[in-house]
Amino acid sequence: MSDLLNANPTIRNASDLPTRRRQDSDKPTKQKSNIGLFTSTIPSSNASDDPFFSTNYSSSEPESDTDSADNDAPEPIDEQEIYDLVSTISDPEHPLSLGSLGVINLRDIQITTLNPRLNLQTVLVEITPTITHCSLATAIGLGVRVRLEQSLPPRFRVDVRVKEGTHSTGDQVNKQLGDKERVAAALENETLMGVVRKMLETCQ
Repeated sequence: MSDLLNANPTIRNASDLPTRRRQDSDKPTKQKSNIGLFTSTIPSSNASDDPFFSTNYSSSEPESDTDSADNDAPEPIDEQEIYDLVSTISDPEHPLSLGSLGVINLRDIQITTLNPRLNLQTVLVEITPTITHCSLATAIGLGVRVRLEQSLPPRFRVDVRVKEGTHSTGDQVNKQLGDKERVAAALENETLMGVVRKMLETCQ
């Protein structure tokens, strides 16, 4: 964009951001379901970049009943893993990640269990725009929501909001992000979807 809304944002060093990727990069993970609300709309990321994807599922020995039950159990997902999924999304205005700009913060991510028996959970991500009048807050929130819908198993419900007191029209933006029909309509807007696709290109 030619005229930046915030020409001098505060930038965090990438090495200082909380992450589990460096520690767990060599650990195998279970294969996940790739079914989400926006799967058919946004091209899925490469499987090798997916933190929940693994090809290490073959075994020369038959599984015991205990092993089978363990494999059927849902993979635990915590706030750090959610942060790692969305913090590398690029900002639509600056060539920097949302994590580096402080738009995404680990402390503003919460996972709540809705139904313990079915293991249904809600992921809440509160975003902090770099300026209170940011006109791209909705696009940023949409990018975060699409990324999570693409990456998480269907048992997760995604809730993306602007953090209270960080945006002049936060209530209006939150209504847009929380309305599935309005989100679906936004996904049909080619201009907006071009912005979202560009944001997701940097996801790891």
